[in-house]
Parts: sequence; structure tokens; C-alpha cells
Amino acid sequence: MGLVIKEPVEKMQAPYGRRWWALLVLCLSLLIIVMANTALTVAAPDMTKDLGLSSSDLQWVIDGYTVPYAALMLLLGAIGDKYSRRGALVLGLLVFAGASVAGSLVDSSTGVIASRAVMGVGAALIMPATLSLLASTFPRAERAKAILLWTATAGIAIAAGPLVAGALLENHGWASTFLINVPIALLAVVGAFVLVPPSKAAHHDRIDYVGGLLSVVSVGALVYMIIQGPHFGWDAKAIGAAVIAGLGFVVFVLWELRHPRPVLNVRRFAHRMFSGSLLAVALFFLAVFGAFYYLTQHLQFVLGYTPLETGIRMLPLAGAVFVGSALTGFLTPRLGMKVTVTAGMVAGTVALALLTRVDSTSGYGDFLAPLIILGVAIGLALSPCTDAIMGAFPEAELGVGGAVNDTSLELGGSLGIAILGSVLAKSYSSHLADATAGTKLPASALSTAQDSVGAGYAVAQGIGEQAKQLGAQALHAGNPQQAAQLKAQAEQLAAGAQQMSHAVGSAFSDAVARTSLVGAVILGVGTVLVAVLLPRRAKAEEQAGEGAEERESLSV
Repeated sequence: MGLVIKEPVEKMQAPYGRRWWALLVLCLSLLIIVMANTALTVAAPDMTKDLGLSSSDLQWVIDGYTVPYAALMLLLGAIGDKYSRRGALVLGLLVFAGASVAGSLVDSSTGVIASRAVMGVGAALIMPATLSLLASTFPRAERAKAILLWTATAGIAIAAGPLVAGALLENHGWASTFLINVPIALLAVVGAFVLVPPSKAAHHDRIDYVGGLLSVVSVGALVYMIIQGPHFGWDAKAIGAAVIAGLGFVVFVLWELRHPRPVLNVRRFAHRMFSGSLLAVALFFLAVFGAFYYLTQHLQFVLGYTPLETGIRMLPLAGAVFVGSALTGFLTPRLGMKVTVTAGMVAGTVALALLTRVDSTSGYGDFLAPLIILGVAIGLALSPCTDAIMGAFPEAELGVGGAVNDTSLELGGSLGIAILGSVLAKSYSSHLADATAGTKLPASALSTAQDSVGAGYAVAQGIGEQAKQLGAQALHAGNPQQAAQLKAQAEQLAAGAQQMSHAVGSAFSDAVARTSLVGAVILGVGTVLVAVLLPRRAKAEEQAGEGAEERESLSV
């Protein structure tokens, strides 16, 4: 056997011998594209200071990655199925690495946003390729275990992002959080050629490019609307995007129903196990990404942890994911996916409900139990859903299956940050206005402080700096009366700075509690819907059997 593996997995007479090493490469590829978002939440303050980012700029630095990532996955997954799944993975890794280098070198918000958007294109190639290669490389009997490790990697990446970014930011600038992607991506490229066998659909007709382009427009417009509306207001851009998304999806469904070989067979959504699994993935990542968005801010700004300390304190989530994954591997074959997925979603709801107790006196200990429960919930719920989604697609459409799973994940995450982020911002602004009512804080300073918790502490720090300056002037005053006046003003400002800092922390803590309540309600209602949708174990096995028959008939 040569250094580069050339034999397609479809032509192998027996299961590929190094498939677990191949899975390591796929998980490594998944790791960097998930960490690319979670690491940025920790690097954002340094980027804001260095590049002078406005809140709008920062939002698009984060979400410039998301729009092409979510919009392109379905079409690129279909292209990978037809031509080369490993080729799509390698190309995606190279695009991702190149854009990461560019992102580390630019010195403007426009440059960073553009680099992040290109990284999103690379991620849209990588993500569905990892799942399709996994499904094609592993025999059906081992696929559930492999997917379990794949989903555990996604959960670990959520917690690992802040840890890696925090470690880098101790001695390096924010650009290092881009550059860390490069050696990992290049290592994965080498691993892909050496350990991952090539794969493509044995029989694949001409790609439905019209359907693919309709999906790009529809999903792209939907994600843009999700970002634009809650964060920047429902202006003509947000409403226009909503209209385009709505019309696009209608045309997409009508086109796919009439096409003999659609890019996505929309009739699959009539299967309860398939649609219930997709809904569970979307709702779960709505809760996880939304909670992650405000928890990292609370740990850094309110509790005062450094980026590295914040990352370390997110590690219990990663450990709990492994525990949850081990449990689902034991429970699902015995109880069925309906039980484990519902239990995971209930656990996620409980974790968010526990966060409603957060207040200005809360310490890290108050976050530990919710983090552990949330990690266990991720491990319990996600791998059975991903396995069910991938099991609904024939061999020729594994890339499309991976894209559908990952699009639901990404849409859920975007909705979580948009919905819960909007609730957080409005709640924080309202609580801060109440907490500072009756003070002599200028309206302009209050408006600045209401923009974000970081801006609020910056305003408090600014008032404190003014107090120090007046105190220094008092020491060098020409006469005792002037010195006494300056000292009194300095003491008044110092007290105001302390009061402002307390008001910001209290307002944000209250906002976290209220936002967690909204998240718990959304996930709780979603849990009921998923429990109703997912079929009982016997019915689920019947649907899985029907899916297997369909896969065989389409692969012949």
C-alpha cells in the first residue's frame, strides 16, 4: 500500500482497516470549523480594541462566517457526492487555511469580515464531507458509534474554542486565533490523503443546480434575516431578506417536488423520525449557542476572568459531553432514540432553567451544575439524531445528508444567538436604565453603556480615570480650598464609578437570568414537539427499515 490511499472505499471488499484513524482526521477537520466561531467570542474584545470595531462590525465579523457556511452546504454536499467527497474535504481545508492566514494579516473590519466569509465557504465544503466520508467508510453496524464520536467532537469544540483562544491571547494578539487553524488544517489535509479513502456516489445523475442555487438563495436570505432583524432592526434589508427567503423556499419546494432527481428529496420531511431529528438538532443548538454567547461574556466581564481562565472554566462542559455520549451509546440500543433524545432535551431545558437563578452575587459555582448538565444533554441528544438523519439518505446522497444535518445545526445556532442575544441586549439595557435612574450619569454615557456589558464597564472605567485625574490635580492644587474641591469631586466620581460598575454587573446578571428563562421555555416547548414527532421504538425501526430499502433500490 502506498503512502497516499487511492482505492475508493466503494470498491473495497471488506471494511476499511484504518477507518478509526480516518475518523480521527474527520474529527480534526470538524474541530477547527466549530472552534472558529467559539474561539472568536473570547478574542472579540481584543479585536474590538485593536481594529476599532463598532457593535455592528463585531456582529458581522462573527456572522460573516455563518451566512456562506449555512447557505452553501447543500449544494457543495451534492457536488462532493458526485465528484469526490475527499476532494471536497481537502479543498475546503485549503480554502479555510488560506482565509485564516488572510484574516490574521488584515487591519480593518472589512478585511476581517471578508476573510471570515471565505472561511465560511471552506467550512461549507468541510462539514458535509466529514459526515458523508464517515457514513461511506464505516459499515452500518459501526456507524452509530462513529457518529457518536463525531458529535462528541462538536460538543468538545464548543468548550475547547475559548480555552485555545484564551491560551493564545495570554502572550499573542487576536491574529493568533486565526493562525492556529493553519497547522491543524494542513495536518488534516495530509491525514486525508494518507488515511481517508476516496469516495463518491457509485451512481449519481446530473446535479440539480437550479434546486441547489435556490437553496443557496433561500438559506442565505434566511440567515441574513436572522442576523439583521434582531440585532440591527427590522429595516428594509431585514424585511427584504425575509421576503426573499419565504418566496425562495416555496419555489425550492415546488421545484424539488417536480424534479426527477432533486438535490434534496423534500418528501423525506413527511417521515416523523427524520423531521423530528432535524427539529431536535436545530432547537438544541439554538439553546447551546445562545447560552454559550452570554455565559462567556458573564465569565469574562462580570466575574472578571481572563480569556484563558474562561476557557478553563468551560472544560466541565467538554467532559460532560463524553459522559453523555457514553450514556447514549449504552441507552439508545436498549431504549430507542425517542427516549434518549427526549431525555437529552429535558436535561438541556433543566440546565437553562438553573441559570435563571443567576444574580449579581453569583459566582462560578452557580454555573458549574448547568454546564455539566448541558454537556451531558449534548452527548445524549445529538448523536442519535445525526445517525437517524444520515440513515435517511441513500449512498449517492450522503453528502446531501450531511449538509442537511449541518444546516439545521447552523440555523439553530444562528437563531439562538439572534433570539437569545436580542433578549439579552434589551433586558440588559432596560435593567441598566433602571439601576442608574436618579444618578447624574449623562444620557450619552448611559446610551454608550447600554450598548453592551463591555461598553458598560468601559464607561465605569472612564469615570474612574476622571476621578484619578482630579485626585492628582488636588495634590498639586495652588490653595487648600481648590484642593478640597477637587478632592471632593474626585471622591464623588470614584463613588460613581463603583456604583456604575455594580449597576452594569447587576443589570447583566439579571439579563442572563431572564434570557435563560426564555431559552428554557423555547427548548421546553421544543422538547414536547420532538417527543410527539419522534416515533416509538417499533415504528422507528420500521421507518429505518423503509429507509434501508430505499437506499438499496437507489444504489443499484
